[in-house]
Amino acid sequence: MIRIENLSKSFTLHNQGGAVIEVLRGAALSVAPGECVALTGASGAGKSTLMRMIWGNYRAASGQILVGGLDVAQASPREIIALRRDRLGYVSQFLRVVPRVPTRRVVAEPLLALGMGEAEAIARAEGLLSTLNIPERLWSLSPTTFSGGEQQRVNIARGFAHPYPALLLDEPTASLDAVNREVVLGLIAAAKARGAALIGIFHDEAARARVADRAVDVTAFTPARAA
Repeated sequence: MIRIENLSKSFTLHNQGGAVIEVLRGAALSVAPGECVALTGASGAGKSTLMRMIWGNYRAASGQILVGGLDVAQASPREIIALRRDRLGYVSQFLRVVPRVPTRRVVAEPLLALGMGEAEAIARAEGLLSTLNIPERLWSLSPTTFSGGEQQRVNIARGFAHPYPALLLDEPTASLDAVNREVVLGLIAAAKARGAALIGIFHDEAARARVADRAVDVTAFTPARAA
């Protein structure tokens, strides 16, 4: 479902005389349906950069990023938006939403974008919010004022609202208490069971051991190690 081949990335620092920083070189990995691969490596190794390249936020210098048959490295913005609509989901650490939009609608938005009826989409969103222990009194409020843990759970509900065939997880258990951590690990296990291909960054080593089938050390793709 996800295959990366010979992927490289560098950044040009225009405010520092045009210095070029090479971040990744020759990165390669594949993720099969029903498999969870954890990205590991020290801070600065390129884990988040690789994740953002798969998501299509960063453009590759070279190589391929195949997600469901689409090469994200060569895709147009329109193709990437279409990929994100129904094939590639993303659970971020940070909540970025339009202020004043009710939480239930924030979670339902991916379903509404796919054409699901509003009543059904809202009902599914509310079911996930309940599962993730977001109090019902908050569902009609904007999540921009929620605590860090509540915002994280809203992100998770939104990311799991649609059964994406491929899913990116950026620290999905960060900021969570023990009870909600178990809920999230259960959602990840269920996604694997239905055949989703997952790539995750887990600083929570116990969570990683629970859900990841294998780990890929991104340090192997940093220029210092690849040279």
